[in-house]
Amino acid sequence: MSTVLLLSGSPSPDSRTGVLLTHTDSWLTARGHEVQTLHVRDLPTSALLVSNTEHPAIRAAISAVHRADGVIVASPVYRAAYSGLVKAFLDLLADNALARKVVLPLATGGTQGHLVAIDYALRPLLTAMGADRLVPGCFVLDRLIGYGEEGGAIAPDARAAVDEALTGFDEALGNQLAVAS
Repeated sequence: MSTVLLLSGSPSPDSRTGVLLTHTDSWLTARGHEVQTLHVRDLPTSALLVSNTEHPAIRAAISAVHRADGVIVASPVYRAAYSGLVKAFLDLLADNALARKVVLPLATGGTQGHLVAIDYALRPLLTAMGADRLVPGCFVLDRLIGYGEEGGAIAPDARAAVDEALTGFDEALGNQLAVAS
């Protein structure tokens, strides 16, 4: 199957975006994909902010993007835009680093007004990074994601929407592999 990189732009280890990515990881793994998660918050801050692509951790993160067949970029929405961590990391990549990769944007946010962040902020950023196989993303309201003892839960209707987006991503990955064969 495919190699998928989950790119988390959440600054918090206990976040709704994290619950969303845990579900995403399980969903993709159950379908045979090799999944790796990159939490941008775990990268060395000084190296990230000064774009030190020679730092071993930064170099490894960039390499993970290059090796992936698909990339899922997940971010909480703040003030109608993706997190600064997402932008800081994507700024390290070459202009066409996402070309020929299936890319799925996922976002969480506090109000329905944040929904536009995928189409008016995250999607254009990913396109500028060369994403030419961008599949429709999914936005989930914070109130539909709960924390629990087993890592949290997503409300059934929201989970169905996420699963639909993941199905589109999975199909696009399958199509990409078929063309490459």
